[in-house]
Amino acid sequence: MNRFAQGSLAAAVMLAVLAGCKQEPQQPGAGETPQAQVETPVAAAPAPAELKDVIENTPSYVIGISYPPAAAKYPGLANELVAYSEHAKAELLKAVGELGNDKPTAAYELSLAYDMLVETPAVVAVSADGSSYTGGAHGQPLVARFVWLPEQQRVLKAEDLISSSKGWQAISDFTEDKLLEQAMVRAQGEDLSPEEQQAQVRNLSKMIDEGTSADATNFGQFQPVMDAAGKIAALRFVFPPYQVGPYSDGTQTVDVPAAVLLPHVAADYQGLFARP
Repeated sequence: MNRFAQGSLAAAVMLAVLAGCKQEPQQPGAGETPQAQVETPVAAAPAPAELKDVIENTPSYVIGISYPPAAAKYPGLANELVAYSEHAKAELLKAVGELGNDKPTAAYELSLAYDMLVETPAVVAVSADGSSYTGGAHGQPLVARFVWLPEQQRVLKAEDLISSSKGWQAISDFTEDKLLEQAMVRAQGEDLSPEEQQAQVRNLSKMIDEGTSADATNFGQFQPVMDAAGKIAALRFVFPPYQVGPYSDGTQTVDVPAAVLLPHVAADYQGLFARP
């Protein structure tokens, strides 16, 4: 090979090497795993809310909120309680703002008290009871129940506990019967004739039927009734005024025993209940 040919060959080899160095890295094809993966940062858990009692007194409104200190041990539960309070407070202040420059004849008022009902390793329950007054004959009742599962770090919701329509129908039938019995007992305690007592119960039966229809939303407020072994022996469903009766009848409750509930309780929560 002459010198010219040798030079040409060397130049060709050099060009090939340089071209290879300039090629972009090959992208992984379908189904191939890249050599290095970018890690997605994990979002930090929200900071627990501070359970600090609230007292505010102005010419236009009064606010009083009290929390049970023991609930602070459960940050997720504390967040739920504070969120409920903040919503109630925001509704009251909205009503105050709508007054403009007018002054209410009586100061608007928010009164809300939380109480620890149950505290076991598996179940914690807190009640919220109070009222929000923004004019009129009386305040709007505030009734809520919070059931916290420490081992699962979550609130137990009615729709998660019972997911079948058959289950809610069984609970509906049981609670409706009990509420009608309670209505009859109240009527018998009043100075009414037997005919008037029956008429009063008939009038209530429509409210009871609508307020206990087989829908999880009608049974969203409940609290566990525990046995000596720390298992749920019954669920006490709580019905605020107006749901199953007039304001004068107040908050009403019905205890549904575990024997009625268990055939319909979701598998994840069966272990919380006492066996009949």
